[in-house]
Amino acid sequence: MADKKKKQQKLKARLPRGFTDRSPADIRATDQMVGEIRKVFERYGFDPVETPMFEYTDGLGKFLPDQDRPNEGVFSLQDDDEQWMSLRYDLTAPLARHVAENINEIQLPYRTYRAGWVFRNEKPGPGRFRQFMQFDADTVGAPGVQADAEMCMMMADTMEALGIARGDYVIRVNNRKVLDGVMEAIGLDGEENAGRRLTVLRAIDKLDRLAIEGVRQLLGEGRKDESGDFTPGAGLSATAIDQILNYTGWGESGSGASGVGGGITIDNMRRSFPDAEHVKKGCDELELIWQMAQASGYDNDRIKIDPSVVRGLEYYTGPVYEAELLFDVTNEKGETVQFGSVGGGGRYDGLVKRFTGQDVPATGFSIGVSRLMTALKNLGKFGQEDVVAPVLVTVMDGDTEAMGRYQKFAQDLRNAGVRAEMYQGNWKKFGNQLKYADRRGCPLAIIQGSDEREKGIVQIKDLIEGKRLSGEIADNVTWRESRPAQVEVAEADIVPEIVRMLGEQAEDRAKGG
Repeated sequence: MADKKKKQQKLKARLPRGFTDRSPADIRATDQMVGEIRKVFERYGFDPVETPMFEYTDGLGKFLPDQDRPNEGVFSLQDDDEQWMSLRYDLTAPLARHVAENINEIQLPYRTYRAGWVFRNEKPGPGRFRQFMQFDADTVGAPGVQADAEMCMMMADTMEALGIARGDYVIRVNNRKVLDGVMEAIGLDGEENAGRRLTVLRAIDKLDRLAIEGVRQLLGEGRKDESGDFTPGAGLSATAIDQILNYTGWGESGSGASGVGGGITIDNMRRSFPDAEHVKKGCDELELIWQMAQASGYDNDRIKIDPSVVRGLEYYTGPVYEAELLFDVTNEKGETVQFGSVGGGGRYDGLVKRFTGQDVPATGFSIGVSRLMTALKNLGKFGQEDVVAPVLVTVMDGDTEAMGRYQKFAQDLRNAGVRAEMYQGNWKKFGNQLKYADRRGCPLAIIQGSDEREKGIVQIKDLIEGKRLSGEIADNVTWRESRPAQVEVAEADIVPEIVRMLGEQAEDRAKGG
């Protein structure tokens, strides 16, 4: 019929590409990890601050990862005033805006940390998401590289606070001034070569991911990835490419930089480009960082000078550093590889100046929270915490008085620090309540029907032990007679008995029972 209602089409439930839902276990493990990081930052005298997820697009500037224009690489929209706003792509650019906007109230040097979600409008892939969490620490208003040295030490302390052993991580340090000198030496100085310089730096930054051949292609004519997408290269000559790869320590061997010691590495960098003033100045700064680290007990196995470190963002102006994990893992292709970088940062003296017009030196680093959590799970750290499911208060009667008593049982347990919930489904089918408790993983269930209520008692069923015993019982008659793992207690004794039984279960888990 013409007036027949069209069948309503159901929406398809689906996530946008590059985004993911998070499980309770992941959220709890992340909270635990972030708490440990926060303790280290607080110990160094840093204080928290929080900036919003949206910033005006022009405030973010052109300093975008893998893109040169402010409207690429980010998610943007126009507000009611037709001004463009973008979701933040990191936590550093918003901090620069915050400092500039509050420059008269902020005490410099300003030492702060932030944790939050950032967003990248780029191609997603395995382990590469468009939304991920970062945890940053920054010192704003400190011109000396002492602040950079301290950042490197704090990164090392953070790795160890999370249970990553010495020898399983290293903080690698370089200086963008040195890299600027290298660019001059191969003829890439001047504003007209700005784009090619950025392409070269980003190529070097991908040495650990693409290895020597992939980076050689990016320094030359360009590279086509596995999906067929083509990335234009820097168009350098074969001689210039060899100079860069030799400087980074990859060269013909392709083994990667691994300086014998900080001082030796710095001397080698000086000798590679003896006439480059930027190289000399950058090496002097690296030497101070290295000496400070050595004096504080951070040897080359913890903080190491490494000329292959670049950091891909354009706003870095001095020392740059990365936290790299050295243990082996199996990647999505089944290959055994080192885990790699879990965070990094550097000095960005020009970022606040864009707003204030005056020099405001700054340095800081960012931890990739999700990536670091993956690493810790590989090491058997975090994510192993035993979170006990709630005790279930079952519902046997639906009258007002009974419901009030059931709710009080749950509330008394909560007030004693025990996770508890009162069953909220269709209470008339008691079997469904036990099925719910089983799926939920509830350790105990409180049962009180009208008979128990008249006597002022409850039944407490040990669902963990009951499940084990029920596997040994052959028929229903035996089950009813044995009432496996069920005890009867007075209402006044519910809380201490529940606490006692949960304690016994915890001991059994600790013993592997």
